[in-house]
Amino acid sequence: MQSKAAELILENGMRFKGKAFGYVNDVVGEVVFSTSMTGYQEAITDLSFCGQMVVLTYPLIGNYGINLEDMESDKPALTALIVREKCDYPNNFRTEMDLDGFLRQNRVVGLEGIDTRALTRIIRESGCMKGIITTEIGMLSDRALKERFDSLDNSDVVKRVSTPEVYTIPGTGKHVAFIDAGVKKGILRELKKRDCKITVFPYNATADEVMAVNPDLLMISNGPGDPGDIPETVETARALIGKLPVRGVCMGHLVIGLAMGCKTRKLKFGHHGANQPVKNLKTGRVSITSQNHNYIVDDLPEELEVSYINVNDGTCEGIRGKSIDVQSVQFHPEASPGPLDTRNIFDDFLA
Repeated sequence: MQSKAAELILENGMRFKGKAFGYVNDVVGEVVFSTSMTGYQEAITDLSFCGQMVVLTYPLIGNYGINLEDMESDKPALTALIVREKCDYPNNFRTEMDLDGFLRQNRVVGLEGIDTRALTRIIRESGCMKGIITTEIGMLSDRALKERFDSLDNSDVVKRVSTPEVYTIPGTGKHVAFIDAGVKKGILRELKKRDCKITVFPYNATADEVMAVNPDLLMISNGPGDPGDIPETVETARALIGKLPVRGVCMGHLVIGLAMGCKTRKLKFGHHGANQPVKNLKTGRVSITSQNHNYIVDDLPEELEVSYINVNDGTCEGIRGKSIDVQSVQFHPEASPGPLDTRNIFDDFLA
């Protein structure tokens, strides 16, 4: 397929010319960067990227192709994928299709041939900002650009990716009521490995609906966007804290924080990648973790304590109750893609 010229236009007016691939279309989204060196397929199918244009800092993407076994969701939800160079001829015994075909099949816009290192530095210095990918190079007026930027609304991203109905994964161990805010399959796999019975609920399930299945604990998944946009989930968590052990990962951590009276705030450019060091404040051990979030928990009330911090910037990466059975982490203990340092957290959650 012949490539088509396209450009990325940032909210601050900077432009990057490249070539469109995948599903060729004009789109607007929030531009973020991820520093993972491998696992691009798992990152692309991470629903936490819904509504975002993802810049991969590793320069060559697609070299081992795509295989359906490594999907972290049924289909990707990101708005666009931006790379320095895509590989057109993947070479791996598990390859089922190439990156270009996968994005085209799933209607995801791709942009290649731009200086992703320069773009990453701009995001680091200026913070996350909106971006437009267009093939109408030089044809959009300032007014048209403003209208497109203003049209971006990511307040419904959790609704877009959450399961629409309740379903159950059988098991003979602990019964986990699981609220899906955009879950990665890796989390469900880790619970299944521990023989949990899992009843998966939509993000807006009520406390009564959860309690009706008589679970042993509640877990709230990862997901995209701002936790302030899902007050239904926060209210359910608030109603069940104290009645059930409550656990959270990433978005679930943020939801629990709000339910317990914490504040949340948006980071300048977020934590996205598989090389984020976190420190366990109880043991002093530092683990390398996989992360994908723009928001963090702040201003903890007296009944909570910080369990993990980010070594790079000192932000809160985990909380637990002092006298109430609540635990959550901001990073991804299932680590798909990423290191396996923190898989034991699922054992702690279930203990």
